[in-house]
Amino acid sequence: MRIASCAIAFLFVTGMARTPAEDVPAILQRQAQELVDAITSGSAEVWDRLLDDGAVITAEDGSVSTKAAMLKDIRPLPEGVSGRIRVTDFHAYVHGQTAIATYVDDEDETYHGHVLHCQYRVTDTWQKTGAGWRLIGSQVLALRTDPPAIQLPAADLAAYAGRYALAPDIAYEIRVKDGKLEGQRTGRAAEPLLAEAPDVLFVPGSPRYRKLMVRDAEGRVTAMVERREAWDLPWTRVP
Repeated sequence: MRIASCAIAFLFVTGMARTPAEDVPAILQRQAQELVDAITSGSAEVWDRLLDDGAVITAEDGSVSTKAAMLKDIRPLPEGVSGRIRVTDFHAYVHGQTAIATYVDDEDETYHGHVLHCQYRVTDTWQKTGAGWRLIGSQVLALRTDPPAIQLPAADLAAYAGRYALAPDIAYEIRVKDGKLEGQRTGRAAEPLLAEAPDVLFVPGSPRYRKLMVRDAEGRVTAMVERREAWDLPWTRVP
């Protein structure tokens, strides 16, 4: 009997040891994919199941929603619109009963026959509960990309070339080099400049900013406005 009891105890302990540990990142990635799939299908019940009752969601437009508000917004896509969202670049960091996940929602959308592609950086906070991991907070940021560039006549490029001052000790010089524009701010390295439209320039890799060339009544470039989304910095052309 003693031998049998020892054998049973041994099997119980070894069985416990062989029980795989919970793969939290895999669980959270699967649940994140469930949530975005539910957006395109309009399945509010998925969000109802995976969101904590006290969850707070910050959307890419800056609006903040509670769970109740989110559930009202989850509905099937309107006629003429379809799409798919894939969870990519997923990373999760577990801190006891709480986990932080960051990933990219890669979206392909067909909008009335036109194909669109968007990406969003998402940061989620999950909490372990008796029912499993539940989302308690999420923030979504729209990832920006450079606009398409156009070719401008050489005369336009030459008209932009010059020195523009923001302050007595800060200037930005635009030059034409090998038929292309480049700009250089005081104390910084030169950078390429591309045209989005006539008199609208941008630096590749900085899609939040534009450089608007200002002309006088006679069509001469007299200033440059550096537009940082809704905010403008005026640069005056100097000799």
